[in-house]
Amino acid sequence: MGMRGRIGELWNSFSYWFGRLSLQSRLVAAYIFIILGPSLLVSTYSYQAINKTYVSDAIDKNNYLLQMEKLHVTNQIETMERAAQMVISDKAVQEYLMNDTSVPLGELIEFNTITIKNLSRIMDNNPSIEHLRLFSDNSSMYEFWPILFREERARDASWYQEALRLGDQELWVFQSTDPDVMRRYTNQMSEDQPKVSLVREVSIPAGHHAGVLQVDMLLNNFTPKTYTDVRDNQSQMFIADRDLRLFTRPDHSFLGQNGQMSAAILERLQHYRDTGEWDVHYKENGKSFLLIHAPLERIGATLLNVVSMDDVLKDISRTRNLLIGANIGFIFLVTAIAYVMNAFILKNLRKLTETMKQVRRGGEYTGISIRGGGEVGELAHHFSKLMNTINTLVAQAVHKQALSKEAELRTLHNQIDAHFLYNTLENIKMLAEIEDQREISDALTSLGGMMRYNFKWSGEYVRLYEEVRHIENYIDVMNIRFEHPVHLELNIKPFYDELEVLKMSLQPIVENSVKHAWPDETADTGGRIIRMEVSEVNGDIAITITDNGSGLSAEALKALHERIYAREEPQEEASAAVGAGRRAGGIGLRNVHQRLQLFYGGAYGLVVRSEQGIYTEVCITLPKVLFAGGGKP
Repeated sequence: MGMRGRIGELWNSFSYWFGRLSLQSRLVAAYIFIILGPSLLVSTYSYQAINKTYVSDAIDKNNYLLQMEKLHVTNQIETMERAAQMVISDKAVQEYLMNDTSVPLGELIEFNTITIKNLSRIMDNNPSIEHLRLFSDNSSMYEFWPILFREERARDASWYQEALRLGDQELWVFQSTDPDVMRRYTNQMSEDQPKVSLVREVSIPAGHHAGVLQVDMLLNNFTPKTYTDVRDNQSQMFIADRDLRLFTRPDHSFLGQNGQMSAAILERLQHYRDTGEWDVHYKENGKSFLLIHAPLERIGATLLNVVSMDDVLKDISRTRNLLIGANIGFIFLVTAIAYVMNAFILKNLRKLTETMKQVRRGGEYTGISIRGGGEVGELAHHFSKLMNTINTLVAQAVHKQALSKEAELRTLHNQIDAHFLYNTLENIKMLAEIEDQREISDALTSLGGMMRYNFKWSGEYVRLYEEVRHIENYIDVMNIRFEHPVHLELNIKPFYDELEVLKMSLQPIVENSVKHAWPDETADTGGRIIRMEVSEVNGDIAITITDNGSGLSAEALKALHERIYAREEPQEEASAAVGAGRRAGGIGLRNVHQRLQLFYGGAYGLVVRSEQGIYTEVCITLPKVLFAGGGKP
């Protein structure tokens, strides 16, 4: 069975169940359905709008925080660039880097006292700057720690070759540690302090490599919200460099609880670089997050704010539960109001129903009084009219039943007379047998069977074989008076014997043939034959009775049909019009036809066919039913 069939079965079951409910219950259910549909639509729309508003507010709020952090980072970038520019543009620094000869001691002291202090003052004025380092290409120069170094100290750094390749262009480098350039603690690990460095080549004069400048700032100063000590379990900031490396606080990190988040962030960053598209929503471990980003184009990095939606979803869930509770309360309120109103409206209908039940149980109907109009009042009015009609019909039925009882008593009296006749016939039959008059004895037996069949009227229907047996008795009795006997030929299959037929519906037709088929009783016709045949046509039974008598002319057959199928009782003048021909007994055929239509319907009856000098045929059609409702054979 397909999906459509199962849906059909479910719908039929629901329709059957719904149809068995009371009218009040169905009306209440209809009210709930009518109100529930729009209520659900409004609630769904409101929930989606609130959900969208909560998410939008969360995005706007955290995007604002991210933009504020981006503004701080931009200020730090400008601070580092300004410090680098101040170092490169210092004339004393330029002359010191360009000097290839040995510098006198006095000039070195003056350079340290004035120029190096000025460079230190740059860091003092910008406390966020962790290191300001200038690496000189002159291997014979004097180093002034912690600012001026020989370039050989930086050649092993990861950014050195890239800085030389870029020349005067800025190179921004993120590192996880801050190594000790002066190598004072070679046996100890450097402190795990992530930092960002501004690196650029120093060319004095232009095109001539003089050294490399490095400006360092720890990430906790460069982007303080990324490394803040204030732990917020609902958000966490990240910064990603141009090589797609993530930097963030190491403790209480979302990355430790969500193993796929780091890869997802890097994948989205790469996708943004390729297409410019960004998906702000992310889910992992059944939790929802917002990934908000802000590109730092000047340094090729990206700021990200990862926001947990737990609090937002709690607010949304609280709002959803509030909407559901409001809907349920509203539906209960509407249901109670609808129930009370329907009970008031249907009060008269229940009163009418109780009256009907009382009448159905046999109680006396004394009338019903319903105030007001409408459909219920009209129904009560017609019910009163109906009960008055029924009372009238019941009175008529009682009267008819009384008449029927009287008829039964008369029939019983006739049956007593019939027993007297039966006993008399039996006595005559015994005398005929004593005198060895077998023909008389057989004739009396057939006559007794006919009388019993006629007097024993237990119902309108009999079995086919009972009617046929009555016809056989009739033929036997009638053959006593004929010089040329009538032969009855039966073509009836055994399984048609139990067919239901109207009592005395076939015998009048046979009697009509016996009386009128052979008008000259002294003529030798070569055999007088009446054939009876039973067949099945289109699910109905056809019983055909045919004689080989003189037949009817076309005019006589037409007149007979008019008498059989006339709507009113035929007049005596119409009988005389046919003359003394063989169908003078057409009234019997008409009675049979009317009985068949009365008991079986207008589709059934009899048809007469005849050809003068050859035959006459009467065909009866009736439904195929076994006697006593036994079904079809």
